[in-house]
Amino acid sequence: MRNYRFVAKGAACPVASVFSLIVFILLLASCSTQKKVSSAGLADDYVPKREFRGAWMQVVNGQYNGMTSAEQQQRLSEQLDALQQAGVNAVIFQVRPEADALYVSYYEPWSRFLTGEQGRNPDEGWDPLQFMITACHARGMELHAWINPYRAKLKGLKKTDMHYKHPWFKFPERFVEYDGMLIFNPALQLNRDYICTVVSDIVRRYDVDGLHIDDYFYPYPVAGVPFPDDADFAADPRGFADKADWRRDNVNLLIQQLSSTIHDIKPWVKFGVSPFGIYHNEKASSSVPGSATSGLQNYDDLYADVLLWIDKGWVDYTVPQLYWEIGHSTADYATLIGWWAANAHGRPLFIGQDLERSLKYRDPQAPDHNQLAAKFRMQRDEPVSGYCWWYADALRTHMATPAGKAEVQAVAHAGSLALQPLFPFLDHKAPSPVRKPALVRTDDGPVLMWTAPKYRTELDRPIRYVIYRFRADEKIDLSNGARIIGFTPNTYFRLGSGQVEGKSRYVITALDRLQNESSPVKVKVK
Repeated sequence: MRNYRFVAKGAACPVASVFSLIVFILLLASCSTQKKVSSAGLADDYVPKREFRGAWMQVVNGQYNGMTSAEQQQRLSEQLDALQQAGVNAVIFQVRPEADALYVSYYEPWSRFLTGEQGRNPDEGWDPLQFMITACHARGMELHAWINPYRAKLKGLKKTDMHYKHPWFKFPERFVEYDGMLIFNPALQLNRDYICTVVSDIVRRYDVDGLHIDDYFYPYPVAGVPFPDDADFAADPRGFADKADWRRDNVNLLIQQLSSTIHDIKPWVKFGVSPFGIYHNEKASSSVPGSATSGLQNYDDLYADVLLWIDKGWVDYTVPQLYWEIGHSTADYATLIGWWAANAHGRPLFIGQDLERSLKYRDPQAPDHNQLAAKFRMQRDEPVSGYCWWYADALRTHMATPAGKAEVQAVAHAGSLALQPLFPFLDHKAPSPVRKPALVRTDDGPVLMWTAPKYRTELDRPIRYVIYRFRADEKIDLSNGARIIGFTPNTYFRLGSGQVEGKSRYVITALDRLQNESSPVKVKVK
């Protein structure tokens, strides 16, 4: 993921279904009205009530090398605290970078990025994935487990340093070597089954909110080095005459199987993908939807037919990595964000935002400013449901300075709280409203209390509550995200001093696992 290379250089994507159009309208309706502003900043009165505010937390950069488990936990907590201050409400945590694990796995060895040596056990009881789930949920954040499905060994790892529990030792014939890496051969159904077994193990045993894969499908091509799959194509072409179409179908089969695997186990777990930022260059072929770009392509070079996955409903959300600057000569951010928004076809679209590159380049409309605010304006002027920072530790570092903290908080509306976007195609039924709300005066201050609503299924179970505050003379408008004062998993909420001064009206709603919101229940306070 992330190191963009440009390589100069199908079947047409199906038209969105009527159902997708209806879902698209529902998603638009869940967003608050936007207000355009000057290039120097964002509108103070625009606070989206629903917005995915994510951050990728990688491990392959070696940031945890040499740390004890206690030190790793401290670093993770510091990162989450910084993300919380930046308004982040979802963390995408890398748990399987090279057929290894940052969790207790029955199939693959512990990751060397955790302990420094593949297969070495961490301290007893230290499970990074479980730690992150607990820590994120305590902060009101979602946790999406990020895996690399095909990659089995990076260039920097020698085979002699691989642990015997690694799947390569069990079935080496299922792997392909390319550019110093080991890759699960995408042509083999046995590999698709194995990857889905690993995913099902994660989804069954961990309370993750999402399962996330990134842009590594067929490997990034190396000039003059063909991918060695001639024998596989000849042995089982499955009716395809063109190898490129066959390769795309290999990946399609995995994506479809992954989607079914996840949702059959837990229908509320979201399946997301963060593809390379260019789907297809329009000048390469008019028969495939393409953008006015000229870089490496998902469809042609990585054999990832992302638009097909969206149209078929195999992925629940998409986060294209739009890391280039506004005005880039071959991959302009402004061009690409408009293209992806026009091709989202009713599925939630989030934008992958490169913090460091956004800070490096000047806003063409306001040269005294970097591009961060301008990119967020463009994002919010499109039917886009949120964003994801690349990457979490860069955000933590930038937030460490007062100026950097203020800048991030301004563009991210970090002073406000946001619900997750709706996923009505997974579930659209709202939970029942809370019961018996009351304000109780205690020695430690006023507390709102209520009784949890009843439910029949796990999809209906309330897991969090939203607290709104309105002035007594103010119309209650739940679309106004600025009136949200807190989330809680508990059936009580402690009000701060001064929050009950004067006449106020509080509103309490219940959220289920997909953040469908119940009818409001009012509490008047004198």
